[in-house]
Amino acid sequence: MKNLVRKNILALKPYSCARDEFKGEASVYLDANENPLNAPYNRYPDPLQWEVKNKISKIKRVAPEQIMLGNGSDEPIDLIYRIFCEPKEDNVVAIAPTYGMYGVCADINNVEYRSVPLNEDFTLDASKVLAATDAHTKVVWLCSPNNPSGNLLKKSEIEKILNNFNGIVVIDEAYVDFSSEYSWLNSLNKYPRLIVLQTFSKAWGLAAVRCGMAFASEEIIGFFNKVKYPYNINILTQRLVSEEIDQEDRKKEWVEMLLKQRAMLAEMLNQLPIVEKVYKSDANFLLTKVTDANGIYNYLVGKGIIVRNRNTVQLCGNCLRITVGTKEENETLIDALKAY
Repeated sequence: MKNLVRKNILALKPYSCARDEFKGEASVYLDANENPLNAPYNRYPDPLQWEVKNKISKIKRVAPEQIMLGNGSDEPIDLIYRIFCEPKEDNVVAIAPTYGMYGVCADINNVEYRSVPLNEDFTLDASKVLAATDAHTKVVWLCSPNNPSGNLLKKSEIEKILNNFNGIVVIDEAYVDFSSEYSWLNSLNKYPRLIVLQTFSKAWGLAAVRCGMAFASEEIIGFFNKVKYPYNINILTQRLVSEEIDQEDRKKEWVEMLLKQRAMLAEMLNQLPIVEKVYKSDANFLLTKVTDANGIYNYLVGKGIIVRNRNTVQLCGNCLRITVGTKEENETLIDALKAY
């Protein structure tokens, strides 16, 4: 791991606060120059969010010390570059098409970003990914279920990368709750250089709250905690996420409803003459190939219906990405498309 982490990060002395040095509850807090009035919002929040992590640990079956919480998944994505990638020297490899923030963060951190196209059916070829790596490749980015294609990447192909690449492998599982198959959380202890990303934004319905999760070895999480800002998750987010975890059964009901709506929406889309193909999805959206993506997208905008136009994205010509909505929202979309 020390050969992967940037030398300045290895030598970094992180910011330390009294909340890091003191564990538990005290009767008087006079350490952080806080206003003693307006409790509880006058106090800085737990910088390592142990109460929330302990709850996440129980539902994910991962040790609390193997969890990092971020401001959405975008924070740990950016931190991975800052921890492992030397600007102008190292590079990362990612599949294409995939989530755009991997490339944006590479540009922000001045790190070379190498795209490897998926197969025409959006399946992963591990040999192509491995061929794109070299001695300066620090990270391989994989999104599964992938965005915008919606499909799970084949487990055996991911295993080839994990077993043959000596750098960090990140598997972004933002949409894993909508898949009936495996999560790579079960493989964390088998692969010490694996990082798994998940989020409260999708299945939990908490996109506005901005809370993402990174799971990895305790050693990697230690580097996350070393580099992240001290109080990156505010007390309002910590409390709300903690309350929502207690209602996990409600989240499961939402997922079940959305899976039913996904199947119904796919069936209705396939019946439309303007739809050429609806790709199989393991996520809460459907990549849909249509006759004229630009025209249909602009038509829907005029109707006040917003989908995502992916026409210019690699392998996604004339494709719209359609999020699965409520029954009423999906029917409104279909009625509008019938009238196109």
